[in-house]
Amino acid sequence: MKVAGFIANRIAFNRSTAKGDNKRSFSGFIIRLATIATAVSVMVMVVTLAFANGFQQTVSQKIFSFWGHIRIQEKQPDKSIISEETPIIQDPALANAIRQNPEVKSIHSFATKYAILKTTDEIEGVLVKGFDSTFSTEHFQSFILDGRFIQFNDSTYSREIMLSEFTAKRLQLKTGDRILIYFIRPDESIRPDKLTVSGIYKTGIEEYDKTFAIGDIKLIQRLNEWMPDEIGGYEVFLNDYKKIDPVADEIYNMHDFPLVWDAVSVKRISPNIFDWLNMQDKTRNLLIIFMLVVAVINLISCLLILVLERVRMIGILKSIGATNWTVQKIFLYHSFLITVRGVLLGLILGLGLLFLQKATGFIRLQEEAYYVSTAAVKIVWWQVLVVCLVTLIISFLVMLIPSLLARKIQPVKAVQFR
Repeated sequence: MKVAGFIANRIAFNRSTAKGDNKRSFSGFIIRLATIATAVSVMVMVVTLAFANGFQQTVSQKIFSFWGHIRIQEKQPDKSIISEETPIIQDPALANAIRQNPEVKSIHSFATKYAILKTTDEIEGVLVKGFDSTFSTEHFQSFILDGRFIQFNDSTYSREIMLSEFTAKRLQLKTGDRILIYFIRPDESIRPDKLTVSGIYKTGIEEYDKTFAIGDIKLIQRLNEWMPDEIGGYEVFLNDYKKIDPVADEIYNMHDFPLVWDAVSVKRISPNIFDWLNMQDKTRNLLIIFMLVVAVINLISCLLILVLERVRMIGILKSIGATNWTVQKIFLYHSFLITVRGVLLGLILGLGLLFLQKATGFIRLQEEAYYVSTAAVKIVWWQVLVVCLVTLIISFLVMLIPSLLARKIQPVKAVQFR
């Protein structure tokens, strides 16, 4: 084993480029090419995983921050999820019981109502989403571009409203401006009101930014002529979004959960976005498989060339008593050294690119198409480790195939080989 390792090191690290030594310089070129191909493959796999993780987390977090993870409301089988709700009666005991679930971070009530915003020259329809003072504004802070979240009033409804950047631009409004808003009451009469724009937000998800404005649930209760304990429903935030479905089932199956209510996963509210995010997994996996194949093919080609270039060396070694396994180990060691150098170089390049993106955000995206303005990065270290180990293991196993060629070379013919 020591002999095989010594010879492999001499082959791998001998940099001699004597004049006329064309074979050695060509061999060095092939080694560098295989190393670079392996490095590029590892770099692409590491970067792909980090970008896919970051992209999925960022987009899904935007949806969760806007909707919560689970929505509790009246069952509406034939009604759009994004629409005015049938009112339900608040159940503080049930809400407290849901809060006791260790997976639940917070729960708050909400309601929505269609309205028309009007300025002197422009008019725009919106769906006003109303919250109460129990709403944790931390969920919305990342969306606020200017101003602040609405301030709640204990005695009456807040006379403030938050508009999306899209709506504010359409109506030529800015923070602090007054806006005339019209609501249709249950008796079909129109109720005008004047509200102050407290802030401007942007989620980056076009269908949300074009549709919603943020207001006080007390205003919606008053316009709908609801009782103070009537709401549109509850939004539930979880500690771990991966547990949405089991927690939704737990809530729905609670003993005191009304039969006419439903616990709706946020995935049902924006199914098209989540289906699109799931497709990213398939694209990511295909790219990783493709890059592994590229790395493996390059290593096989490299090893075949190295074996053919060292036919005379193999013949001499066998003629002085070297076994087939000893000769095979020389090329396995050699190939392993190439693979390790390629993996380390690819890892350094990949992580360097990811940290640079984190620091500068130089890779920009079209937010209207991708819901994010810069490529998000999330490095999962166990995935990085798996990429490196799998590349090493698969490469080593595949390298056994061309190394078998060295076993079949006969010493007499090999020594005469030119």
